[in-house]
Amino acid sequence: MNLHKMLQARATAGNPVKVACIGAGKFATMFFSRVPHTPGLELVAVADLAPDRARANLERVECDAGRIHITDDADAVIGGEADVIIEATGNPAAGIRHALAALKAGKHVVMVNVEADALAGPLLARRAAEAGVVYSLAYGDQPALIAEMVDWARAAGFRVMAAGKGTKYLSAYHDSTPDTVWGHYGLSPEDAAAGGMNPQMFNSFLDGTKSAIEMAAVANATGLTPPADGLGFPPASRDDLAEVCRPAADGGALAGPGMVEVVSSLQRDGSPIDHDLRWGVYVTFEGESEYARRCFHEYGLATDSTGRYAAMYKPYHLIGLELGISVASAALRGEPTAAPAEFRGDAVAVAKRDLTAGETLDGEGGYTVWGKLIPAARSLVEGALPIGLAGDVKVTRPVAKGAVLTKADVALDAHDQAVRIRAEMEAAFGTRSAEAAQ
Repeated sequence: MNLHKMLQARATAGNPVKVACIGAGKFATMFFSRVPHTPGLELVAVADLAPDRARANLERVECDAGRIHITDDADAVIGGEADVIIEATGNPAAGIRHALAALKAGKHVVMVNVEADALAGPLLARRAAEAGVVYSLAYGDQPALIAEMVDWARAAGFRVMAAGKGTKYLSAYHDSTPDTVWGHYGLSPEDAAAGGMNPQMFNSFLDGTKSAIEMAAVANATGLTPPADGLGFPPASRDDLAEVCRPAADGGALAGPGMVEVVSSLQRDGSPIDHDLRWGVYVTFEGESEYARRCFHEYGLATDSTGRYAAMYKPYHLIGLELGISVASAALRGEPTAAPAEFRGDAVAVAKRDLTAGETLDGEGGYTVWGKLIPAARSLVEGALPIGLAGDVKVTRPVAKGAVLTKADVALDAHDQAVRIRAEMEAAFGTRSAEAAQ
């Protein structure tokens, strides 16, 4: 990729790529740990609502906090000397606000905040192009790694059948709340608290919401199609990927070719699958000729029983430890490590229980809703409520458990920036979404 050579050249010239980060949690701290070991990269500023925590995290990973501007003022960081702004807050409304400000200031944006990307990423990417800068998904996080594998397969001339990731899944997890989450992880609440683990965040990983958000980002970046009524989470080992993630007409679990899907590391009875892909990403693709299929066999690819479909996978992802790839790619090559180009998939809110008028939704990973991936065209027709807008908003009429909430079911603030940007994104990309569904 030559990024290391390009970074070295910047280091030799005394002109490192200057980076600022908004949000100093786990993902960002993992990135901070690599900065002292990456010549040509300089962290100049960090903004966090808790500056003391940011400073402690920097010192913990031996990143010289004394040379870094640490503040709680994100706007000051955006207006500073950085070439690249990393948005790592995890809050969709904040992510949209910070990204828009950074693009207006002519800064590249690396969007760790996949919640913001799922809510309005196609519009943010368009704004970046208009500003002559890069808007990028975060390398190391699964969506960018999946998009990279899709690009690899297509650039090699293969037709992609499916792409996605692995996770731990059972259907009962959709009902999980912050009160029940630790039992599913085999932890006590006391152990989790001692480790500083946030129950609502970890619950979003478990109840299907994070998978929906991430696969919406993948669909929008690659043009792959979401399942019509949500991810199926078929059980699959690494060796079974080509067998499972192929079209149903050929015996697989997909409605057709070119889908996003997440595979489970558990059988439906809860028993573990050997050689699972819980931490990894994959792509399955077709050998269109007898010669290609023979090559699959000769070089030991895991194929389906017919030899027609093959899989490639990456068993792990290192999140923030790999984030510098996105920073360097944006600043030195002017390229994103994946970016949304279409509105193909949407992560929408589904009621975890019967909801009554007057109660307040608590968003991703909470007690009231979970996020489900559906095609964007369906979301637009139904007026579905994006999971990114389902926090701190009141329900206006009863909603049955299991139903997809609509915007008409809640009292959205039409003046809220995230609500307005989402509406603008739907208007800008809605026609293309409908055409793609036909």
